[in-house]
Order: sequence, then C-alpha cells, then structure tokens
Amino acid sequence: MAKYERRLKGNFDELLDWLHEDITSGISASYEDGSDYTIGTVKVAVRVYERYSLLGKNRVSLNLTLVGDGPRLFVTAISSGGSQAVFFKINTIGESSFLDLCAESVERYISQRG
Repeated sequence: MAKYERRLKGNFDELLDWLHEDITSGISASYEDGSDYTIGTVKVAVRVYERYSLLGKNRVSLNLTLVGDGPRLFVTAISSGGSQAVFFKINTIGESSFLDLCAESVERYISQRG
C-alpha cells in the first residue's frame, strides 16, 4: 500500500474533474464507485478506481479522497493490490505507478494554476 497526501488551493469541482480525467484516461483504468458529501461549507468526495497492472499481471486499486472548504483543499490517495505473495508484499510496482499518476496530476494542477 502506498499513500500520497497534499494540501493545496484551488477549485474543488475543477480538481475533482481534473483528477478523474487524468486517472481514467489510461488504457485499463476504470471508475468503480464514489460518494459525495457536503456539510456546511465543507465538501468531501471519495472515488475508487481500478486498473490492470501489466507488469504485475493483476489489478490494483486507487482510493481518492478530496476535501474542500472554499479554496482550501486536501487530497489523499491510497493505492493497493498488485502483490502476488501470500504472506508478504512483493511486486508492488503496479500500485506505486497508479499512485504516481495521481500525484503527478495533482502537482500538474498546482503548477498550471500558478
């Protein structure tokens, strides 16, 4: 399991759409399910994505949570799966690369908003 977290400023809906587009534009990535919740001025979106890892020959998942209070945003992404071992994790390249895709997307969003 790998994790990425980032605080940033931006537009909640814009970033959520941005991430969704980047994550699902891959060859085998799919949107599995999600949930949205608003309480007062705070918005929360949870998304689950899955893709096939060619290198690991298995499926990996990415759980994305975005929290926003006005322009203040917090994103956390956790990838899992991809290991082929029974008692310990080996070959976690697939989950790391799925997480890297999300992290790079967030960083690109930040740099393009200047």
